[in-house]
Amino acid sequence: MVASEYANLHVAVIGVGGWGKNHARVLSNLGALRAVCDMDVKRGTEISEKYNVNCYTSLDQMLEEEQNLDACFICTPTKSHYKLATRIIDKGIHLFVEKPLSFSSKECDNLVELAQNKKIILTAGYIERYNPVVQDVKRIIQSKKYGDPLMMEFHRENRMPVHITDVGIIYDTSVHDIDTAMYLFDSKPIVVFARTGKKFHSFEDFATIMLGFEDQRVAIIASNWITPKRVRRFSAVCTDGIITGDFISQEIRIDDMDATTIPRREFKEPLSVEITSFLDGVAGTQNSGCPLVSSIEATRVTKVAESAILSSNTGSPIYLDFKGK
Repeated sequence: MVASEYANLHVAVIGVGGWGKNHARVLSNLGALRAVCDMDVKRGTEISEKYNVNCYTSLDQMLEEEQNLDACFICTPTKSHYKLATRIIDKGIHLFVEKPLSFSSKECDNLVELAQNKKIILTAGYIERYNPVVQDVKRIIQSKKYGDPLMMEFHRENRMPVHITDVGIIYDTSVHDIDTAMYLFDSKPIVVFARTGKKFHSFEDFATIMLGFEDQRVAIIASNWITPKRVRRFSAVCTDGIITGDFISQEIRIDDMDATTIPRREFKEPLSVEITSFLDGVAGTQNSGCPLVSSIEATRVTKVAESAILSSNTGSPIYLDFKGK
């Protein structure tokens, strides 16, 4: 679908501070934004006037007055996701929830069941799935050109975002790499071990997580809100080469026994790809070529994240059983 065709959709964003204002921008550019909702009157009004859409401070009022909504985006603090999501799903409205889907895997399970009963799309904002560098590395791994993947390493560093107040770095930041590791390995971890620390903030602000997969495969995820330099990179160690990717520059470097290769590609904004994929799903098409993150996949990420917190608190590895999910 081209942007003009999205004008047939009616979409609202709940929470337009922090990351939510970026969703509003992309949805407005696509012609689909109809309303915003934010408890902060000044913030909500600023965004609504900028994009010439309706503004609400109450979700109930918005759902009552915006009768033709096709979809909503929840971009509020993590611990508010479940309450807001249940009210929107109950209305039979397709729903995009910024990561994580919810704070507990039990809440996620409930949301999955509610969405299935209402026959609506429920997805979560794991934006790195839509990053061209991840999509390209996925294709390279699947090609087997550099053998089988054995180990993934992820590094994310930056100062803490000022709008994050209700969770630590695992739920806000590490979850991106938990999801990406499972996506690239095309597998679910069987064990989690984590060490975390708290230096400057109310929750953990640095963490190292080890995910153990079958066949001796492992992912190491290191995240911190301590260092001032912004780093977002990962590497996949394969039997016949190393593939290194940068989430920010979207560059890939491949080192094998014979040469170093740096493929060239067109830069794309992952958020735009992510949102158009969701809107395509709502409209009943799938032209983006990148499938949506399923609600079940998002639930697995929350399960791993809460297990990492438990492991860091107890000092013990946590063994996982997804029971077919």
